[in-house]
Amino acid sequence: MGFIESSLVEEVDSAAKSCVFGVHKPVDTIVVLSAVETTSIPNGTAQHRALRNDETLARKLSARQLTMIALGGAIGTGLFLGSSLAIRLAGPAVIITYLIGAVIALLLMGALSEMAVAHPTAGSFGVYAELYVSHWAGFVVRYTYWAAQTIAIGGEATAAAIFCRWWFPNIPAWIWIVGFSVALIYVNARSVAYFGEFEYWFAMTKVVAIVLFIVFGLAALVGAGSAPAVGLGNFTADGGFMPNGFKGVWLALVFVVFSYIGTEIVAVTAGEAKDPEKAVPRAMKSMVGRLIVFYIAAISLLIGLIPWMQIQPGPDVTTSPFVKVFQAMHIPAAAHLVNFVVLTAALSSMNCNLYLSTRMLFSLARGGYAPAQLGKVSNNGTPVNSLLLSGLGLIIATMVALLYPESAYVYMFGIALFGGLFVWLMIFVTHLFFRKQWDPGRPLPVKMIGYPYTTILGIVFLSAILMTTLWVEGMQITLKVGLPWLAAISLAYLVWKQNNKSYSGNKPT
Repeated sequence: MGFIESSLVEEVDSAAKSCVFGVHKPVDTIVVLSAVETTSIPNGTAQHRALRNDETLARKLSARQLTMIALGGAIGTGLFLGSSLAIRLAGPAVIITYLIGAVIALLLMGALSEMAVAHPTAGSFGVYAELYVSHWAGFVVRYTYWAAQTIAIGGEATAAAIFCRWWFPNIPAWIWIVGFSVALIYVNARSVAYFGEFEYWFAMTKVVAIVLFIVFGLAALVGAGSAPAVGLGNFTADGGFMPNGFKGVWLALVFVVFSYIGTEIVAVTAGEAKDPEKAVPRAMKSMVGRLIVFYIAAISLLIGLIPWMQIQPGPDVTTSPFVKVFQAMHIPAAAHLVNFVVLTAALSSMNCNLYLSTRMLFSLARGGYAPAQLGKVSNNGTPVNSLLLSGLGLIIATMVALLYPESAYVYMFGIALFGGLFVWLMIFVTHLFFRKQWDPGRPLPVKMIGYPYTTILGIVFLSAILMTTLWVEGMQITLKVGLPWLAAISLAYLVWKQNNKSYSGNKPT
């Protein structure tokens, strides 16, 4: 096996190598390169440049925090608000849609955990795409994910404003967006340990709320206590269990898969995990299992408690379906409590998305693809500059909320959806390249079951869902915005590559 000798490398800033963003190659004045097996990593020096990210970030996240952060990132408006759009398409059969979404999420976690344990770094799947596919892939994946998460932050902020307006209908949405934005930027600017503990309890609130909803919902169905049983009639009322056929089940997957997007945060947090080899796979397994149980149980009860046609009568989302359940059951105090919980869920997911977009932008800067200032960290190990720029999505959310107060969430949802689906697709593609180039003499700590067939199945699923957005009302914007974005960011990469000759091809100097 070949090795790269440990050496000192001095990277000198050069004005002649400014890229399309008007920046230079990042300067890490003197960096010590440790011995790395070139048989397991395709590009030696590129590997060091890409994986140096986690050397400057503080490793302070525990396994319990990783699990709850992942749940917090996934359980958000996709379930508490977007689920109403899925129910409108599939009816009670949306339960099947959530099961299909669970299968896709499990496939993704299998591929991602394998790579995350091998390379625990803040850039995660963006770095893996650069190492094993191409520099173009690393560039596009990270910028697309950053943009999607930045827009998703705005979507979550818009959802939070919708929940608040249920209480205070006369207060404009933009005021809530600005207030929540300032608060969460402050939380993320603190140390990662502070963020981890804050998000742990944020996510715990959502988990406890879902468990209580399941318990009380089940009691209402079977008639526990003095109240009469709701029964199972709503599962087959108004057109039967599958009123729109399998077509409705499949179309609803566009909204349902968004409920699972966010689970990949575990791989990103690997760069700041205390013991990534143990913490990451443990967090992924427990998180996905709990997520599936929560989603299937919550949606089943939601369908069972009130007629599905009352949950989302129109294309615009104005109230959480979980709030509507308690309104229909004439329990006003409970409806207020649930609205508070879904507000907490939106803020928690917004908090996680802000963390994700910040780390991805930080990774781009450390890889030489963004201004060097964005790759610097504060005294407590937080990339504050990247954090502030990632707050751009909150400004966009404020503008959209002002221009389209009724349909703002659907627009933000569609734009963010493309980024999430494209990145998931590229994770599966990267996994194929990763396996082909990994040294067979080095056993992987975590292995995906059924490779390569399961990886290929994931690619097929996500490609089909992306195409399906063309036939879903309001979601045509997904590809209308997504494809031009890919073309623009690819052009940006070509300009960057032209101005950074030393990074060209798969053999950077």
